[in-house]
Amino acid sequence: MTAMTITPSRSRSQGDSLKRIVAVTRLHFVNRFATFWLPSMILGFILLLNIAIWYLILAATAGVDRAQTEKGFSYSGAVFYIFIYMLIVAVQAISRTFPFALGYGVTRRNFWLGSSIAFGLIAVAFSALLTVLSLIEGWTNGWGVGGHMFAPSYIDAGPWYLRFVLYLLTFLFFLFFGSAAAAVYVRWRSTGMIAFFAAIALIIVGAIALITLTHSWVAVGTWFVTSGPLGVAAWSLVVTFVSAVAGYFILRRATPKN
Repeated sequence: MTAMTITPSRSRSQGDSLKRIVAVTRLHFVNRFATFWLPSMILGFILLLNIAIWYLILAATAGVDRAQTEKGFSYSGAVFYIFIYMLIVAVQAISRTFPFALGYGVTRRNFWLGSSIAFGLIAVAFSALLTVLSLIEGWTNGWGVGGHMFAPSYIDAGPWYLRFVLYLLTFLFFLFFGSAAAAVYVRWRSTGMIAFFAAIALIIVGAIALITLTHSWVAVGTWFVTSGPLGVAAWSLVVTFVSAVAGYFILRRATPKN
């Protein structure tokens, strides 16, 4: 008798929890313009601007070896914009929707799971977009001018599926790092943010000092070269995982404030 009464209740509880997780995930996609269309439009504008600049450089260097000129086009860092934008998206997604979601009875656990699913979907969508654009870039010989915006030499991971994984890992890193920063802000406000970025700065400066004092810059450079872009991105999963776990535990004790 007891087992028969408890099981349906537990099933209903799990079903309600799943519905709330899905609801939180959908909540992050209410403003699709800011999440998808605006960054895509800006990315398209940056691409057109790069193509125009590449054409002007080729026109200004007429008579010079074209291959040498185009070689310089393979080091563009313009695509990095989209990763910074996703960090901002994550910060806004957590800080703006957390009070709203809790006001409708969503638990902090369900909120974080739903947000994590949303971040994963965003990462997959934009990774697919950048991968397709990199393939078009290759098929058109760099948009007709030998330019490389979506597959620059320093992140070109070879086959398209490896490039997709590279983009995916990078997006996840920025999204979850941004969500952890937002969790700090939600709980401790400006004081927490100052302490958070001060800690990040100390870690970076400390790492630079340690490498410098131990004369390890050559070893660090060798590690980057031997690991390759994909290997370095794989190691970023450590920071991504720590950010995801830390963000959850910080929000567990956060009080929503409007």
